[in-house]
Amino acid sequence: MWDLEGEYLENCNCDLFCPCLLGPREPKSNFPVARPTEGHCDILAGFHIERGRFDEVTLDGLNVALTIHTPGVMGAGNWEVAVYLDAAGSPAQQSALRRVFYGEAGGPMSRVALLVKDWKEAGSVPIIWRRDRFVRCLEIPNVLYVEVEGLLGADGKTEVWLQNVKHMACRAMASAIGRRSWFRDRGASWDHTGKNGHYGPFQWSVA
Repeated sequence: MWDLEGEYLENCNCDLFCPCLLGPREPKSNFPVARPTEGHCDILAGFHIERGRFDEVTLDGLNVALTIHTPGVMGAGNWEVAVYLDAAGSPAQQSALRRVFYGEAGGPMSRVALLVKDWKEAGSVPIIWRRDRFVRCLEIPNVLYVEVEGLLGADGKTEVWLQNVKHMACRAMASAIGRRSWFRDRGASWDHTGKNGHYGPFQWSVA
């Protein structure tokens, strides 16, 4: 039995807005079938757990980062996913997070796991999460830096929000843009500055 709640962010190589999120779905699986802007999708994603537990293990304040590569239409599978676990967590906490984010303990990531061909063990690293009004930052020193800023709506005071979205993490997401974004690890080098981004609250649980 486990539950997590907190905040999620992502930044991918698609232009605004991401067709994988807002495009059509395969009727039976409900997986996205729109082709990404560049034909493939590279996603930098982060989770900040404000409150969480896995059985008797508390997970408050910990972070997890994912890098996801899909070679074509997301719903076609063959994903490559690396999972970075927060070095601030104890062995018991990291074990719990590994089970959740590899999809071994049910929940949203177990559905994502159906599409993954190659899990890359990224290990334990320092993960820094920062929030300042409409800006969200995720950093792993010398590995990745993601800074997304929410796009303001007609009132000029609040972000544009997407509601009732079909997404692995959130049902409501602010539209954002990558203000500064790079990733360099395992032979990959990505720069998503100026590309599509989102952030929003997430709440996962398995009874």
